[in-house]
Amino acid sequence: MKIAVIGANGQLGCDIFKTFSENGHDVIPLNHDTLEVTDFSSARTAMEKTRPQIVVNTAAVHNVEVCEASPVKAFEVNALGPRNLAVLSNEFDFTLFQISTDYVFDGSKKTPYLETDFALPLNVYGNTKLSGENFVRTISRKHFVVRVSGLYGTNSCRGKAGTNFVRTMLRLAKERPELRVVDDEVLTPTFTADIARQILALSKIDQYGLYHVTEQGSCSWYKFAAKIFELSGSKVKLSIADPNEFKAKVNRPKYSVLAHAALKSVNLDLMPPWEEGLKRYLGEIGALQ
Repeated sequence: MKIAVIGANGQLGCDIFKTFSENGHDVIPLNHDTLEVTDFSSARTAMEKTRPQIVVNTAAVHNVEVCEASPVKAFEVNALGPRNLAVLSNEFDFTLFQISTDYVFDGSKKTPYLETDFALPLNVYGNTKLSGENFVRTISRKHFVVRVSGLYGTNSCRGKAGTNFVRTMLRLAKERPELRVVDDEVLTPTFTADIARQILALSKIDQYGLYHVTEQGSCSWYKFAAKIFELSGSKVKLSIADPNEFKAKVNRPKYSVLAHAALKSVNLDLMPPWEEGLKRYLGEIGALQ
């Protein structure tokens, strides 16, 4: 099967490219130098040239502060880009996978969000990603909208200075004797390689729609950091940051854990506990004790 991965050089896109390739598919990387999702003509030319059966769109402006400062650019990439691909998915008859986010929710529920729960973003990033979802869901006949959370992977994250939370914690643990991390935001950290395997599994079915794809369980950023240091053998002293000690410039949901109702409904929930994903990731980057 021919698979096009938009943003194949990114943190998630790289694992999707690798996973489909290792499973015998013909995978085409479509990065910024070969396709501009905000330009319909550019996107159409790429689709006409490659003729894929599946397109996975990981392209996004996902730095929350950048989105807040440049809402028009964020909307162009995160909403109009998916709209262009949705229109083209019908014209060229391919299945579209659109990657979305837990930040479409406001965090007020305090129990895992279902795919059917009302989305109410707190910031520009969440609003633009939700708009992208809506374009895909209302236009594309064959689509999977995949919401993810707390990503980290072996490839660098272009939108976040080439790093992720795990690598940042490991670096800071070597540079400082003590670290303070917030404990009031709860999420599900997720290894991008596991998302890639789940998307591969979804590509084999035709139950299109909206799916939550994260690891199992949840934790705060503080508890995530504690597990990173435990598994890596880091001796840094870790403590909970005081409220407002690291006051965010942009509002974020305090609770964004996602339930896997849709995956369970098709008997295809392959996602492991977040602790297991973290352990494998640390092993892959040579940081496991």
